[in-house]
Amino acid sequence: MSDTGGRLPDTCTETHEHTLGMADSRWDGWPSAARDLARKRAARQVCLTRVGALAATLCIVGVNLAAATQLSPAQADKPGLAPTLEDAQSHFYNARYKTAADLALELRSRDPEDLANLELRSSALLFQLKALLEPPGERHTTSDKREKERALKACAACPELMAEFFKDISQGQGLARARLKKNPHDEAALFYLGKLDLNYVWLELGPLGRRTGWDEYWEARRSLEAVIKEHPGHVRALVARAWIDYIVDTKMPWGTKWVLGGGSRKRALAAVRAAAAIDSDLYSHTEAEFALWDLQVRERLMAPATELARQLALKFPDNKELAAFLASRETSVPQRTQQR
Repeated sequence: MSDTGGRLPDTCTETHEHTLGMADSRWDGWPSAARDLARKRAARQVCLTRVGALAATLCIVGVNLAAATQLSPAQADKPGLAPTLEDAQSHFYNARYKTAADLALELRSRDPEDLANLELRSSALLFQLKALLEPPGERHTTSDKREKERALKACAACPELMAEFFKDISQGQGLARARLKKNPHDEAALFYLGKLDLNYVWLELGPLGRRTGWDEYWEARRSLEAVIKEHPGHVRALVARAWIDYIVDTKMPWGTKWVLGGGSRKRALAAVRAAAAIDSDLYSHTEAEFALWDLQVRERLMAPATELARQLALKFPDNKELAAFLASRETSVPQRTQQR
């Protein structure tokens, strides 16, 4: 409230009173006192109308400016706009794993309890470790445990990456378990708990070559199966559950496979292929497609793997892993043709 006590400024009323007095003759013949009062009231009404119109205009401008500052997913990857988790996902699927991990950590300040953020960053850290500890092509073969131990000792960057990885896994597991205590049917908590557990198992059985993480294995299996039971079309849960089948069949000796409930690489491949055919959001579908490509390469299904890699490379042109795979296929095909 201004010092006018809610009244219009005198200059406004006086200006319009003068204009009305000069231009309007409807009060001619009135007594002077009545004529002056009528002019003042008319001038005040003109001021109120014009001030109201100005206020409405300013309000509309303010609303439009506010709307313009709201970021949509489609704007997220444009320079100069605030980054989102979708930007980190884009970096991840373009094989820029360090950038994805760094951005996820930066975004976490907005929501320290974001399970999607913790899962994505742990995945990005896992893929950095796989790149450092598994030579090209080794992820598709069985390697000696002693070789893995030597690779780990020779890796200067690995201790810090592993510390960050296990920190994110532990934090995410704690948050998910706390949510499930309050609501055992929390689908998001069940999924992310299963996915975080699976990332843990992957690191231990894969790059590190350690046969440990059984508690995480069973928790992941139960959590993901609970999600699929309630939501049979949950693409990411279907893909993660398929990886469990694949891990058990390819990483465990026969006796251990039986103890762990069995596994099947063929069933895993069929499940991921079916998940990739389900209509889903961009990054759920992308995860299924990359999983399918990975499994096809592991199973030496090179013709469909090459075709899928070409499709993925169109969507993620900066992915050097796809580019390297496609380049190797282009050189290997002529060689086989010459040998024939």
